[in-house]
Amino acid sequence: MSDIPSESGSTAASDATYKVAAGELRQFIERFERLEAEKKDIAEQQKEVMAEAKARGYDTKVMRKVIALRKREPDDIAEEEAVLEMYKEALGMS
Repeated sequence: MSDIPSESGSTAASDATYKVAAGELRQFIERFERLEAEKKDIAEQQKEVMAEAKARGYDTKVMRKVIALRKREPDDIAEEEAVLEMYKEALGMS
């Protein structure tokens, strides 16, 4: 490849690099867009699951809390519950 500037003022080598980078950039963007679409589909499925649970009489607000708890470490949950209990006792709520 030549480093002789073309009519646009860039070199032939940088033109080739630009085209490769543009193609790679396009691939990244398209992959991200596909993942966005998949994420939207999954979110819709999650809504459907919660709607079905609600229709069957489950409290979806509590279900969401249980789901969040299942993601956490048991030691963190125990510590938070102990502090909560201590605060409730201090306020006469136990």
